[in-house]
Amino acid sequence: MTYKQAKVEGGQVRKGEHGTTAIFYTMLERENDEGETDYIPMLKTFTVFNVEQIDGLPLSDEAVFPAETFEPLPQAEALFRNSSATIIEKGQNAYFAPSTDEIHLPERRLFSDAANFYATGLHELVHWSGAKSRLNREMKGEFGSEDYAFEELIAELGSAFLMADLGIVGEVQHESYIASWLKALKNDKRYIFKAASAASKAHRYLVDKI
Repeated sequence: MTYKQAKVEGGQVRKGEHGTTAIFYTMLERENDEGETDYIPMLKTFTVFNVEQIDGLPLSDEAVFPAETFEPLPQAEALFRNSSATIIEKGQNAYFAPSTDEIHLPERRLFSDAANFYATGLHELVHWSGAKSRLNREMKGEFGSEDYAFEELIAELGSAFLMADLGIVGEVQHESYIASWLKALKNDKRYIFKAASAASKAHRYLVDKI
């Protein structure tokens, strides 16, 4: 929760604790002069803290650590299945391997809940959509580079669009890139629009498969 939310609940973030940057993304609708609907991306960041970093919250241990049961989401499963993507659930890492055209995901039991499993899978599915044989997106750049971070933003936005369609609420998958995204946005005001455009194409490509 945010610092303000903690205060409202009677809690206090402990001195010296460091929060995690979270990102909120949505599309605002606006009617243009032709009577058509334009979609405007809105990006906001805020800092959140774990309950373990906050004193005074009226939460029981049971409330802080609820038991989670993995409940498959039929529409998300249908998208994975109908996409024709090769998805391998094994190991502990999530990634799309262009060389083999495979998506690798950790085993479902390793996720805190179903929402975060699907959020991760949809993120990698957006990467998969950009392959040369599909949307032919320019996917270059080494890990940590600006080009790499840009592709990660496309995947994050694209998965957010899909999650909205499917009614999934998950976590930001690559918060480590937020600083790079904000820096790029400061230098290029069209940065978010370029990423949103590419993400929208990936969304349209994949949503037809649901």
